[in-house]
Parts: sequence; structure tokens; C-alpha cells
Amino acid sequence: MGTLVGHVAPGFAFFALGLWHLFNHIKLHAINPNSYTSFPWFPTSKFRHLELVLIMVCSSISISMELFIGPVKHHPFDTDGTIPSNHLHNFEHSAISMTFLTYAAFAVVLDATDNIRPVAKYSLTQLLGAVAFAQQLFLFHLHSADHMGVEGQYHLLLQSAIVVCLATTLMGIGYPKSFLVSFTRSLSILYQGIWLMVMGYMLWTPGLIPKGCFIHFEEGHQVVRCSTATALHRAKSLVNIGFSWTLIGVTIFAVSFYLVLVKLYGGKVEYSTLAHHEDEKFELGDDNDETDDVESRKGQRILHGEPKTFIHMGKGYAAMDIERYVGLHVSSR
Repeated sequence: MGTLVGHVAPGFAFFALGLWHLFNHIKLHAINPNSYTSFPWFPTSKFRHLELVLIMVCSSISISMELFIGPVKHHPFDTDGTIPSNHLHNFEHSAISMTFLTYAAFAVVLDATDNIRPVAKYSLTQLLGAVAFAQQLFLFHLHSADHMGVEGQYHLLLQSAIVVCLATTLMGIGYPKSFLVSFTRSLSILYQGIWLMVMGYMLWTPGLIPKGCFIHFEEGHQVVRCSTATALHRAKSLVNIGFSWTLIGVTIFAVSFYLVLVKLYGGKVEYSTLAHHEDEKFELGDDNDETDDVESRKGQRILHGEPKTFIHMGKGYAAMDIERYVGLHVSSR
């Protein structure tokens, strides 16, 4: 970070991840409105762990850029082996990426481990995601770089989006059936990515710097400084206005995106009651349990193209007619 590319690249990664989750959660809820249960991550038909592998790859690239590629000497340490002051922020940024790398790696391990109960896999995966957002919030809040000026205002508003990511991820552990929690978490991840990209362009594009402010090179990286207190106050106000406009735009997009996907995938499935389950259970990707609901597994196969992946949570849930459910989804595709 500390550059245009350093903000735009991770921002695009968060945006893509949030959009991917938003699409899948809306689609899953539209198809199964009465038996919706959220996924911590979404497998793909050809490569089950593609999402998690991409997170690990992006995190590894970020760590390499911060510690080995970005520094002039291609290593973050001083000649005496200590960390120089101008590289402290590199270590902070890399620690954030390391935490997301840890989340994705353990999510793969947990999914591949057969002797762990599905509900424990889901909860632990969500907890690991919460730890990653908590680490991100902690390091951005106590950043070593000088964030008292215009850049500080951007980072302060960024932290509000991270707080929502953290809160909704923790809430997802206790409320896996809540579509609103999953929808808000996906949207906050998407918004965080957009705001990071906005930061990159607004802070490191000379033509977009507010009047009375300028780009100044300090301690190995460029920062925005303002010549007067009035110019600084105006610049911060413009940041607040930009945040508000971005929030309005993202809200309009999210609701419109929801309406479009509900029209495409909702209302095409007819439900009929076959049986009621006596015991609550939550199953995620475990094909060895003989008590699995066959129809629920079929629905998840169609949704994700992955025979191992399905979710069912039910006490008093109505099971859907298998042939009608599958036939309608196949025809709709």
C-alpha cells in the first residue's frame, strides 16, 4: 500500500470477493427462501476451493510486494537487521495479508477434514474470517503512518466498513439462517473494496487532489498535505461527501442487483411438504452421513455444481419435492 496500485489492487480483490458472495447469497436465498442457510465461502463446480485458493494467492502476492518487491533493497530490514521506520507500515500491511492467508488455508483444511462436525467447520471458518477482519481493523486503527490529514480521513471511514465486516461475520456464527446478515456482510466487503480503490485514485492522482493541498514525499512514500487549516477542513469535508455518495451508489446497486437476481431465480420453484425433521442439524459438505436429506443435496448440486456441497438446517422445515425442484432448475438453466 502507500501507492495507487497498492490500494487499487487489494481494493479490487475485496470488491470481487464481495460481489461473488453477494451474488451467491442472493441466488441461494431466491431458490431456497424457506430453508436458506449461509455459506462461509462458495465452492465452484470445476474447482471446489477456487475462492480460497485465490485469496491465498492474492495474500501471498501482497506479502511479497510489501516485504520483498516494493522496498528499494528488496528486503524490509535495515543494514543492522532492524526494521527501519519507513518500513513499519509494510510490516503492518503484510500482517493483514498473512491473517487472510491463514483464514483461507485453514478453511481448506477444515473442509477437507472428515472427522469434524459440519457445524464446527462452519463456525470455525466464520471465526477465522472474523479474526482476519479484527486484525485489519486493529492495524488500520493503530497505523504507524501519519493519518492525521486527508489520508487519515479516508482510513477513518474505511474502518467503519471494516467494523461492519467484523460484526456481521461474528453474527453469522450465531445466525447462519439470516439472509440479512449474509447480505450485509457481502455488501460491506464489496464496499470496502470500492473505498480502497477510491482512496488509491483520489490520494495519488495529482489532478484529483483538493485545492490548497499537494502531494509531498515523506519517509519513503507520498502523502497529501494541505497548506492551510481551511484547506485541510475543506479536503476532509470532500472526503466525507465522497463517502456518502459512494454509500448511496452502492446501496442503489445492491438493491437493484437483488431485485434482478430474485426475478431471475425466484418464483420458479414450487414447494410441497413431504416430511418434518425432529432434530435440528446443520450439514456442510459431508457426504458420509446416511441421514442426509436427499432433496437438499440435489438442490445444492444444481446451485454449485458440486456433489459434495450442500446445506440443510431443519426443525420443522418443509422438504421440497425432488423431481419438481430438480426439473425446474435444470430447465431454467
